[in-house]
Amino acid sequence: MAISKAPSSQFVCTECGYAAPKWLGKCPGCGNFNTMQEELVKPAESAKRSSRPALSDMGGGTRAVPLSKVGYEKFKRISSGIGEFDTVLGGGIVRGSLVLLGGDPGIGKSTLLTQVSAHLAQDRPVLYVSAEESCSQVKMRCERLGLDSDNLLLLNETCLEDIEASLSDAEFVVIDSVQAIYTEALSSAAGSVGQVRECAARLMRIAKSRGITFFIIGHVTKEGALAGPKVLEHIMDTVLYFEGQQEENFKLLRAVKNRFGSVQEVGVFEMTETGIKSVSDYSELFLSESRGTAAGSAVTPSESGNRCMTVEIQTLISKTSYGLPRRMTLGIDYNKLVVLIAVLEKRCGIPFYTSDVYMNAMGGIKLGEPSVDLAVCAALASAASDVPIDKYTAVFGEVGLTGEVRSVTYAEKRVNECIKTGFKTVVLPAKNMKTCEKFKDKIQLVPVNYVNQMVKALNLRSPFNPQA
Repeated sequence: MAISKAPSSQFVCTECGYAAPKWLGKCPGCGNFNTMQEELVKPAESAKRSSRPALSDMGGGTRAVPLSKVGYEKFKRISSGIGEFDTVLGGGIVRGSLVLLGGDPGIGKSTLLTQVSAHLAQDRPVLYVSAEESCSQVKMRCERLGLDSDNLLLLNETCLEDIEASLSDAEFVVIDSVQAIYTEALSSAAGSVGQVRECAARLMRIAKSRGITFFIIGHVTKEGALAGPKVLEHIMDTVLYFEGQQEENFKLLRAVKNRFGSVQEVGVFEMTETGIKSVSDYSELFLSESRGTAAGSAVTPSESGNRCMTVEIQTLISKTSYGLPRRMTLGIDYNKLVVLIAVLEKRCGIPFYTSDVYMNAMGGIKLGEPSVDLAVCAALASAASDVPIDKYTAVFGEVGLTGEVRSVTYAEKRVNECIKTGFKTVVLPAKNMKTCEKFKDKIQLVPVNYVNQMVKALNLRSPFNPQA
């Protein structure tokens, strides 16, 4: 009887693929430094045996099947007990999926998943694996949140093999965090690229073969990206980012990948003394109370997934103290701001070359869709002319380099949201006017074809160019 060989490891260069039996500071193949990462090497026979069940368990089989004969698998959604969390997931939790939750330290990742675990544990066995905290610390958090359940099992373990042996009948498992666990098959430390990749791949195989849903917490780097290899996000079914400042009560949950729903969804949460709660009425969340009194503020209806929300964009312009003026943004793409400043200078005659420009989207939300272009231009023109925009006026539309205001999607939904939140005037692309004419009895519609028409409609005359 042949004796099966234990899995071994080797070090592979991430740049050229050169393999070596031990770690090397410089890759002999390409000459790059610090590119050798440890990877698990399985014997051929064991690799074949481990890969074949995974295909059948995931419904692929070993033979090609015509598309017309493939059965439709209806995914059953399970509520997490938090409405906004279900919305971001696409309507609820899908059994056997892997959900990766990333965010800054102290943002509330463990608190959110503790609440979800306690709700699911009311009628299902749930295992909470705490690799960074002791079980007593997790219990203290549960008591602070007023949570208790006999079906919620706590495990303080970092070895993946021991965690797998403890799964038993658990239907939902929380891993806190993937950077803190390790597999004995690799000699590298927990949190290394090889460990994170191999542990994530092992959890994926367990989830698909046994139908267990995994919620995995991931650390982020100082740049805001998930720590570890990019393959970590590729393996996951859903990747979520928890955003917000630690000093603020309101947090945003954003989906950047979702195989079972939209990636445009954004969930709004409020951090309270009793835990994280969903915010269903967010109409005033991204608006300041003093808007309309100071120049440099504009409101735009932003579409995010299946919802539309009005967001205020604020701009501050000050005289530059250096030869090169500064441009700083929060929530708005920096390149978008630079391009729109150039458009206003060329097409409207509003100078910014001697001014520092600072722009912020209220509430910590990130606005990336093209429809915010016209509102950014309105806020810039308002700040440059020192003329405030009426607090009941909203602006949306895409702006081209020629100054043309282009049509955007979901124009009817945006206008309807402005009506619901009490706005009286909407400046919109003229090409969207046909589909929005039905709202003209409820709100004043101001169609524009070019950005200079928007400047004139809002009376944002530049003091340097009164005819603009």
